[in-house]
Amino acid sequence: MKGRVLTSDVLLGIAPIALMIAVWQALISFGYAPATLLPPPGQVFMRLVRQLGNNEYQQDIAATLFRLFAGFAIAVVLGVGIGLAAAASPAVNAVVRPIVRVLAPLPKVALYPALLLLLGFGHESKITLVVADALFPILLSTYYGASMVEQKLIWSAMAAGTPPRQILFKVVLPAAMPSVLTGCRIGLVISCIVVFLAEMITSTDGLGHVLVTAARTFRAVDMFVPLITISLLGLILNGLLQWLRSYLLRGFPEV
Repeated sequence: MKGRVLTSDVLLGIAPIALMIAVWQALISFGYAPATLLPPPGQVFMRLVRQLGNNEYQQDIAATLFRLFAGFAIAVVLGVGIGLAAAASPAVNAVVRPIVRVLAPLPKVALYPALLLLLGFGHESKITLVVADALFPILLSTYYGASMVEQKLIWSAMAAGTPPRQILFKVVLPAAMPSVLTGCRIGLVISCIVVFLAEMITSTDGLGHVLVTAARTFRAVDMFVPLITISLLGLILNGLLQWLRSYLLRGFPEV
């Protein structure tokens, strides 16, 4: 039964992607878009396969993944830590709340020129931009998840003799884990977008740099290859995070 449900979910997931590719091909076949600007999907995917065997392109993927993982990992640590602290301490909450209200709506890419001046054109400025963008959804999800934990669970843990310092990590964090992982999933998507955008603005390597270089030399096929690559990477990473969520929340009724 579970196998049938899984197969059905996979087919439902593949269907929209197949439809997008069919529409893409139809636009070219019926002359709605010139092939010089919108190359056929088959040509793009063939070029992608060749590029994946290219050592230089592999290094570009590695540079993007390094910035993505480093920024996302820092955002998770900070977001979960600050979110739990704000939920547990009214004093911390009083300090964090106005900062979040001011900075959360701010488009972080507007800070990128300042980050470049402060941190340079290397990994540091791009990682910092990823952290700044991915931090807030993780922080807010953790805070609201921890704040919604039933007080009965905390009282039961205290009655069982659990030290107050351990309640936060043994009771509150596990109970808030569904919300925390939802925030992480949103943060991961944002991280993929932001690292690609940062590399497009200024970089000497990475998938964003590959796209900009191809666009400047009017190579449409090579321009679409990094777009497909970052989409596939996002799909794989999202699938891994979904598996991790199912594993960590296997005791929850909704999983």
